[in-house]
Amino acid sequence: MLFTRDLRLDDNPALAAAVAAAHEVVPLFVLDDRLLRRRPRRSTFLKRCLVELDADLRAIGGRLVVRVGDPVAETARVVEEAGADAVHVAADVTPYASRRLERLRTALPRVAVRVWPGVAVVEAGALAPPGRDHYRVFTPYHRAWTNAPWRVPVPAPRSITVPAAISSSPWTVEGMSSIAAGEGAARRHLDRFLHDRLASYAEQRDDLAAGGTSGLSPYLRLGCISALRVALAAGDGPFTRQLAWRDFYGQVLAANPDSLRDDMLPSRSTWEGDLRHLEAWRRGETGVPIVDAGMRQLATEGTMHNRTRMIVASFLTKDLDIHWRFGAQHFDAELIDGDPANNIGGWQWAAGTGVDTRPGRMFNPWLQGERFDGDGTYIRRHVPELADVAARDLHDPRRLAGTLPPGHYPTPIVDHADAARRYRALSR
Repeated sequence: MLFTRDLRLDDNPALAAAVAAAHEVVPLFVLDDRLLRRRPRRSTFLKRCLVELDADLRAIGGRLVVRVGDPVAETARVVEEAGADAVHVAADVTPYASRRLERLRTALPRVAVRVWPGVAVVEAGALAPPGRDHYRVFTPYHRAWTNAPWRVPVPAPRSITVPAAISSSPWTVEGMSSIAAGEGAARRHLDRFLHDRLASYAEQRDDLAAGGTSGLSPYLRLGCISALRVALAAGDGPFTRQLAWRDFYGQVLAANPDSLRDDMLPSRSTWEGDLRHLEAWRRGETGVPIVDAGMRQLATEGTMHNRTRMIVASFLTKDLDIHWRFGAQHFDAELIDGDPANNIGGWQWAAGTGVDTRPGRMFNPWLQGERFDGDGTYIRRHVPELADVAARDLHDPRRLAGTLPPGHYPTPIVDHADAARRYRALSR
């Protein structure tokens, strides 16, 4: 059983199939050091989740085998050491996962490599409009997704036997995760959300200071909890619609693997922004309070409210005229919940190069701050220089400039009205 983005026992079809098929199973995870070095914050959370997965497996008589190195080479070694006749793995949508699966089948020609659902509610490729292989517009996809027959969740295995001779590589867990890790923590988090915040989700999800979102995305990213279980527990509604967006972007990436690098809908030939502004954006020193609050939250917590992600992405690509790829790379490196399909889908949507049906839309960050953080609580939480500024002054660049002493907080690196005129001229 090769764990990838399904670090749980419950509703894990690949694990259930492996346990049902054999008297002995090797639960394996391979730490690919090439990926870990590029994403230290997410790597710490991943390793903490592996510790919890090992504990959960030990509770039913097993253990997790962890190897370090190339996933295909290490899996092949374990297959040989165990005399395994099959490898079970969950389907995934990224080019990395596709290459891994292809390489596994090449490296193990006499071993059955069996692929199971488990990362999505509805698997990529299961739904398509007439004459196409995937959906590019969310609303009809959501309609089909809602009406599609969902698979039946599978329970966690009651016991598992692991060959005693199969050992793990030496590995360590560096640092502490900012959130509790593992399947148990994910279930507790879901229970709290269902009890405390689901009923008010529609009203509070865009209130930046309220904490009205689910907070489940890091657990869904690593499969510490089944997306299907979450959707069934939440029932139909605006929260479950967000799970449909997750699957939507998954099937978009599966059908367009080059979108990790290339525009899906080329909208212009050049991006002419000043890369010094990119550094100011990364540091949260743009002089636009809502943008700076979001970027500083990302730097300190490894997360960011989804509404703020859209605001800072629109600001980088449309106010600063800087390619979305720079923003996507920064998010991928910093986010604990960084998911390739959602990250690229969201950035290309914000840049007007992806699947947005209104690619010319441009957010006014000052109005967005006023609308979704009217009293300034979110801004003050993350930008301490503005702790004593009145709410009405936070959302107006002229009033803000007249309130602060020189040098106390950056002046805006771009005038939004000028940027909007330039962007509209480019978009014609």
